Amino acid sequence: MRRLSVPPRQDWRAKVEALGFDFHSPGGERYWDETGVWQFTAEEIDLLDDTAVDLHRLCLEAVGHVVDQGRWDELGIPPGWAPLIRRSWQARETTERALYGRLDIAWDGEGPPKLLEYNADTPTALFEASVVQWHWLEEACPGCDQFNGLHEALAARLTEIAGDLPDGRLHLTSMVPHAEDEGTVRYLEAVALEAGLSAKLVALADIGWNGAMGFVDAEDQPIRALFKLYPWEWLLRDEFGPALMDEVAAGRIRLIEPAWKMLLANKGLLAILWELFPEHPNLLEAHLDRRRFPPGSTVAAKPLLGREGANVSIAILGEDGNPLGAPLAHLEGPYGAEGWIYQRYTQLPAAGPDSHAVFGLWMVGDACKGMGIREDQGLVTRDTARFVPHWFK
Repeated sequence: MRRLSVPPRQDWRAKVEALGFDFHSPGGERYWDETGVWQFTAEEIDLLDDTAVDLHRLCLEAVGHVVDQGRWDELGIPPGWAPLIRRSWQARETTERALYGRLDIAWDGEGPPKLLEYNADTPTALFEASVVQWHWLEEACPGCDQFNGLHEALAARLTEIAGDLPDGRLHLTSMVPHAEDEGTVRYLEAVALEAGLSAKLVALADIGWNGAMGFVDAEDQPIRALFKLYPWEWLLRDEFGPALMDEVAAGRIRLIEPAWKMLLANKGLLAILWELFPEHPNLLEAHLDRRRFPPGSTVAAKPLLGREGANVSIAILGEDGNPLGAPLAHLEGPYGAEGWIYQRYTQLPAAGPDSHAVFGLWMVGDACKGMGIREDQGLVTRDTARFVPHWFK
């Protein structure tokens, strides 16, 4: 495994925009970065694939444990949400099947890859991982391969899910305007159409409530199945959250991702994993109480429901879990009131001077179907991280 510098295509902007990738340079800063490529061997790709499948299996076991033992409080889950999540988990093999998620992995090419977190509810960077880097590969290195079967796997999974949807219709929603989220949802709309569904985009703000029909779109058409690139906890805290729970419980609306994904995406699950599978080679030590770490430990503090690195701090701990001096890194953000998880810090692979990389391994259903790599400066990966393609030979 190594990172190589490569010349970008002269007309790369036009080529990615022709694919519908219009958020490649937000705010004038390059997000899509084809000045570099990560090169792997086939054996390394096999290792990452196997690791992702095994970690996904462990995470599902941990979710089942939380549901069986009712450990809602530890993950900041209000008691009123528990029946919704439990029913969803019990139907995970039928009407509550998951679509996709992204395991973020730290790996320097030596030793076992380590799980950083599981973005299982609202993962982005999907379109660039599935489509954009594949088209780049066909031009940049036609004799190379790429860990990328995402598009076909998503279409197949949506075909499976479509059998349980009323009339084969699917609405898709996200916040508008939000270029990255809109791009992800537009891509999934195209995949859904390819899978034979009747797909329709609707802005989150345009979803309304009709007492007789339930949730409706801007044309007052009932919404019976909804892909939402919007966190479950935000939906349930909305003024229409109680109505949504009632509609889901009555089977009048189905959401993708399903409600049990709230647990899979909760960073508190990292502590449950360490408790259930201590010293597992692909896990980092994690606790809900930072006093569990011995003095001198370097630890990342993460909000249970945080996203994009917001509110993450990295510090060396002293006695009783108190930080020694100023944090090594800290990002501001809106999270933290829901509680915290503390995870032993691990160094990320270098991507250049003062830069690191995180490998995102994409799960579709229970199979790993691709990888996307993001690079950033500093110790914490932010929402401004660059997406860099990969190949293997």
